[in-house]
Amino acid sequence: MYCRSSKVNNFTGIKMKLRKGILIHSLFLDRLYCLMSVRNTNVLAEYFNMLDVHNTKTLNDVQFCCFLRYVTDLKKKDIMLIFDMLDWNGVGEIGFEEFYMLICVIVANQEKVEKQFIARHSRPVFDLIDMDGGHTISPAEFKATGFLFNLKGHALRQIFYEFDITGDEQLNYKEFKMFAMACIDMQQQQQQQEAAKTGKKRQKGKKINKKMWSTQSIQITKV
Repeated sequence: MYCRSSKVNNFTGIKMKLRKGILIHSLFLDRLYCLMSVRNTNVLAEYFNMLDVHNTKTLNDVQFCCFLRYVTDLKKKDIMLIFDMLDWNGVGEIGFEEFYMLICVIVANQEKVEKQFIARHSRPVFDLIDMDGGHTISPAEFKATGFLFNLKGHALRQIFYEFDITGDEQLNYKEFKMFAMACIDMQQQQQQQEAAKTGKKRQKGKKINKKMWSTQSIQITKV
């Protein structure tokens, strides 16, 4: 059986950053279903067709690598691991469905709704992470794909073992589904923390402005 996880055990995790001025920045996901609009999907389909220079309705590893090198700061080894994740049947090519999935993940990451995306699409995400096709997720697979959740290091390990109910160091789909459901709470907590930080910054800015205004008023009064 073809094994997509041959490179996973020595993998340290992906950190992805989009380059400026690229098409992906203009795409967005529906906040409820975490899917692209029909218009955005059509735009992405046209973009895919432009990349498909051989008119095979697929992208090979070279085309895929060139694309991700252009739009992200990922290194080749990281890109090839992502390609292996998407090329689940090992044919050496990916179609538009896999390409669409990848772009949705990237956009979700950029919009900081990656956990909501996992919750809405737990089955496809599970199949994406299950790189050896064994219907379970190993710690190495979970770690290698941590960029999907915007989680890393100790947080990844803690989450994995928290949802490994059977204690066999593998997540089956039921266990992963529980993690996916918990992702909604995690996303809300993260958004609340960010909103609180933003509120504190605004409050601090108002205090500084008020203090500066008071100082200026005192100086004017003295004059």
